[in-house]
Amino acid sequence: MIRSALLLAAAAALALPLAASAQSGFGSSALKGHDTRAPIDIDAARIEVRDRDSQAIFSGAVRVVQGNMTLSAATMRVFYESAAGGNLAITRLDAEGSVQLVSPSERVSARLGIYDVETRQITFVGGVVLNRGDSVLRGERLVIDLENGRSTLDGSASATDGGPRVTGRFVVPPRGSQ
Repeated sequence: MIRSALLLAAAAALALPLAASAQSGFGSSALKGHDTRAPIDIDAARIEVRDRDSQAIFSGAVRVVQGNMTLSAATMRVFYESAAGGNLAITRLDAEGSVQLVSPSERVSARLGIYDVETRQITFVGGVVLNRGDSVLRGERLVIDLENGRSTLDGSASATDGGPRVTGRFVVPPRGSQ
């Protein structure tokens, strides 16, 4: 009886911070509905173009900006294809080395990142840290769906291999007086 009362109290205590965090914007990514057709600006120390492979390799503190999203890494391999009017259309960006993503509501860091422009997904692998405000989640593989803003964090690169687990610390904002 005491145990079930404690479980009910714990569930109620957890529900309040989750509702408060959803109201404060924690449950919603600024990347939901991100316009993957917006121009992509790239800044780097060096570029190597491999036109036969439809690739460009950027290196040296690479910084990519698209709308309100910034992706940075030590190196970035950009895959492209020919588009109308002689333009090039970027289809995918593979980032490696101190990968960072910054948006108005979150920061992500990892060893590797893949931004698939066509499927509208960004995948991070290796020592993933997701920060939203003062709250933080850690894992090994994060997938962000830019269409609906859904994020999935796994404790290991393969969610079923029994490896490391997802860990997190959620900071509950102070409640107003009632």
